[in-house]
Amino acid sequence: MGEQPIFSARAHVFQIDPATKRNWLPASKHAVTVSFFYDASRTVYRIISVGGTKAIINSTITPNMTFTKTSQKFGQWADSRANTVYGLGFSTEQQLHQFAEQFKEVKEAARLAREKSQERFELSNSALNIAAPELSQELSEERHSPPLLTVNGPGEEKLFRSKSAEVELTVEKEKVKKMLSEGSMCEINLEAELFTLQDSNAKLVAALQEASSSVEQWKQQLDEYQEETDRLRDQVAELEGQLGHPAAGQSAREELSQSLEELEALLSAKDQEIHSLQSKKTDVGELEKEREETIQRLEDLERLNSDLEDRVQSTEKTLASSREEQNQAEVEVQRIIEVLDVKICDLNDLRQSLAKLIDK
Repeated sequence: MGEQPIFSARAHVFQIDPATKRNWLPASKHAVTVSFFYDASRTVYRIISVGGTKAIINSTITPNMTFTKTSQKFGQWADSRANTVYGLGFSTEQQLHQFAEQFKEVKEAARLAREKSQERFELSNSALNIAAPELSQELSEERHSPPLLTVNGPGEEKLFRSKSAEVELTVEKEKVKKMLSEGSMCEINLEAELFTLQDSNAKLVAALQEASSSVEQWKQQLDEYQEETDRLRDQVAELEGQLGHPAAGQSAREELSQSLEELEALLSAKDQEIHSLQSKKTDVGELEKEREETIQRLEDLERLNSDLEDRVQSTEKTLASSREEQNQAEVEVQRIIEVLDVKICDLNDLRQSLAKLIDK
């Protein structure tokens, strides 16, 4: 029937560096499909992954293999037949857990399949030994086969393994342990550096986006401040031209004072935003340069506003002096009017006197 896929997952594939046994080499540029296959004709389980036209994983699963989770999203296993260690990086912890569970199930199925195969082999050997014990003994002597060891398995079933098989199995286990220990240390360091870099990159990108947004807001508000400053300058010029009209000057002065208060409040809010952004330590040189330019522009605006305030105060003093002179002029006019009234009364009295003299 051929091989049938029983489970698939997407992951980044790595292999241990055969030269150093300490570094991971990426076997795929992107995440690829990693699948468990079952070959019913040979009763074999394999892990296979293909990148383009090349098989990057072709690992036959044996009962001696172990899949080890070295981080939340990374796992590995050693294949002594391929003389390498495979590593898989998943996008989520759940995917890693599912793959590890599937590995356990396939490993157990491979163990059961091996036991059944050994049982069939033992039964066939027993039948051969019963039918022709002497011939079997001669063949075994001619081939110099090592003696068989009896090992009691589950349910008191007897499994027979040769000494050479036991030695080979021990050597294989030692290789697997060595490769796992070397690969695990390297993988832990690599994973720690990878996650640290990813976390730092995410924080830097977020800070840059936030700072860029704030800089745009600063630029927009600075333009608004510039327009407000120009408007205040025009109002000051108009106020200076209205020195002869106290009522209009008073209204313009109040409007100017209110505008200055609003501008000072906005500047105070911007100072707080600047201090808040200063507390976020970013390493972006351009952002720091723009921030310094923005602060310089704010300082220039503050100096300009201070000059405007001085001019407003001078204008207020001039208005007060003009108002005082006007009041003095009004008092003088009132005094002159009173003197004229007195003289008019005297003139009327003189007319009456003349009229009386004329009548006599």
